[in-house]
Amino acid sequence: MKRSILYLSFFVVTLCGCMFFSSFTPGKVLMSEKNDTLKIVVPKGWPKPVYDFEKNPVTTNGFELGRKLFFDPLLSKDSTISCASCHLQFTNFTHVDHALSHGIYGKKGTRNTLAIINTAWSKNFMWDGGINNIEVQPLGPIENPVEMDTKLVDIIAKLNRSKNYKTKFKNAFGSEAEITGQFVLKALAQYMVSIQSYNSKYDKVMRKEPGVAFNEYEAKGLVLFRKNCASCHTEPLFTNNSFENNGLRPDSLLRDAGRATITRLKTDSLKFKVPSLRNIEVSYPYMHDGRFRNLQMVVFHYAHDISKSPTLSPKLTNGVNLNEQDKNNIIAFLKTLTDEEFLHNAKLYYTKD
Repeated sequence: MKRSILYLSFFVVTLCGCMFFSSFTPGKVLMSEKNDTLKIVVPKGWPKPVYDFEKNPVTTNGFELGRKLFFDPLLSKDSTISCASCHLQFTNFTHVDHALSHGIYGKKGTRNTLAIINTAWSKNFMWDGGINNIEVQPLGPIENPVEMDTKLVDIIAKLNRSKNYKTKFKNAFGSEAEITGQFVLKALAQYMVSIQSYNSKYDKVMRKEPGVAFNEYEAKGLVLFRKNCASCHTEPLFTNNSFENNGLRPDSLLRDAGRATITRLKTDSLKFKVPSLRNIEVSYPYMHDGRFRNLQMVVFHYAHDISKSPTLSPKLTNGVNLNEQDKNNIIAFLKTLTDEEFLHNAKLYYTKD
């Protein structure tokens, strides 16, 4: 869902469930109760997911309910804005049509929409980390007056007027299950943690799949990336899940303090969540305020326009020394992170029942 400008911080919701395990190439699969749903894969060489699947296992019915809810504008006050309105699958579950998010009644937010991808490995959410568990993350945009502008209790009332939804909740959570806020959030979480990307050209090269190799420019770009970028955008997730001041000049209009808005610490001023670079080719515009329209502008920033400040990441103190060919090579590598199978996976897209 979209990042909120009303900052919320929640603790983990305790839920019940079970989990089945099986082997799978290239890594471990966390199975659901049926084989016709998306499998939650832990690719070989990846760290253990942060999300606790034992407390909310992904089942076929739970996933399908979460997917339906994700695409349903009923979740907004006037039933015009859905989660998918700003998290489009073919753009890495973000939007590309404007720098700052747009919500109900055409209201404009203060930040660019973060991509939803590989969230089972995320320790925190939103650009400022104001939410610490994906099971309650939807509450941020749902209750934000410039996003969906409603309350969970009102959503439950709408859902209870639908015979179709009543059936789906019972199928997902048991024959005696009622439509509750907890089940709404659990279903959405099951869908969102299923949004996984691990089959880009980069992944296939790392797995040494036959017939797949980097070209000269991509290979040189990987070397440069590991030297200059990987300390924050760490493989294989291409994020270290930290908060960094990456040298952007503060916006005089938005005056966004970043992480400091949550912690109230001066040492966190201008620090923002390090986003994953997977599918970065299709998830423009870039940065928390969407100021950069393309990758060329991003690379130029790091090479020539880093703004010094007390909280600037130590990794950028001396800047990034890149010539024009270096910049092109890095961009060539970044494009190998595009996962076409993920971007066009029909199982992630909701069609009417």
